[in-house]
Amino acid sequence: MTTTEPLYELAHLGHAELLTPVYDQSLTFFTEVYGLHLVHESGGSAYLRAWGDHDLTTLKLTAADRAGLGHVAWRAVSPQALTRRVAALEERGVDGEWTDGDFGHGRAYSFIAPSGQRMELYYESEKYRAPEAKASYLPNQPQSSVSAGVGAARIDHINVLTQDVPATRGFMCETLGFKLREHLIPPGRPEAGAWLSLMNKAHDLAITREPVPGVTGRLHHLAYAVENREDVLRAADIFCELDTEIEFGPAKHSRTQGFFLYVLEPGGNRIEVFSGGFHIFAPDWEPVTWTTEGRGRSTAWGLDVPDSFHSHATPTLP
Repeated sequence: MTTTEPLYELAHLGHAELLTPVYDQSLTFFTEVYGLHLVHESGGSAYLRAWGDHDLTTLKLTAADRAGLGHVAWRAVSPQALTRRVAALEERGVDGEWTDGDFGHGRAYSFIAPSGQRMELYYESEKYRAPEAKASYLPNQPQSSVSAGVGAARIDHINVLTQDVPATRGFMCETLGFKLREHLIPPGRPEAGAWLSLMNKAHDLAITREPVPGVTGRLHHLAYAVENREDVLRAADIFCELDTEIEFGPAKHSRTQGFFLYVLEPGGNRIEVFSGGFHIFAPDWEPVTWTTEGRGRSTAWGLDVPDSFHSHATPTLP
């Protein structure tokens, strides 16, 4: 049997930029409700981080005329790996460009994925150094876990929509080294979703089929992790206390086995509180193919998915 040697040249989801038409309200949500920390603000953008993120910032929030994904960034494992992945993209015909970087990270290669979202690759990243008031008593933690609101712990994964799931996942796997972990192919219908990871997580990137013909570039959701299931349940109480409507959950995903809860932040972007998910240590993992949602359900257990869940996403960007 011939196998392709897996690529381990991208390390993890580095950061994402979300656009919002109600900047002040979105910033209040992310800091006071979701529990991220503001580290810098300039040029109509706020740069935020979760208490468990080792990098200086993992979320860029930018004022815009509509909600959506500005870009999503993946960090390479080394400068050499970054050079090789950019070469692979250009050999594939991708017309990208180098930028000087942004607050918290160095030069980056920016390009448009086949699904229409802007992505970037980078390596140089500034580490977070906690001031004394925010330092943890544990030297292996970047910051104290005492936090406001939900207390999101670290950036976890992103879900983007595409007109062609197999083509998009093929591009991400072949050029960037993502590994297919699970996918959903309903009988007699096109592939509906794929869950990909870079190292040993169940997923860093989810790709689901765009339900609106001709539309590209939309975000389904961005997820930060919390420490355990109880924190997801605690988040549900906090959202209710702080007058944030829960869209879906708490429940358990069939794929990834993660415990979850979804809300829409004031600008219109879907945000997930996520915990768990299985880990993969076998180098010869065989992708799991789902043919149904699992006994006809969208979840392993908990409330079933609302009809609007997969059709609602951020608008396509010009």
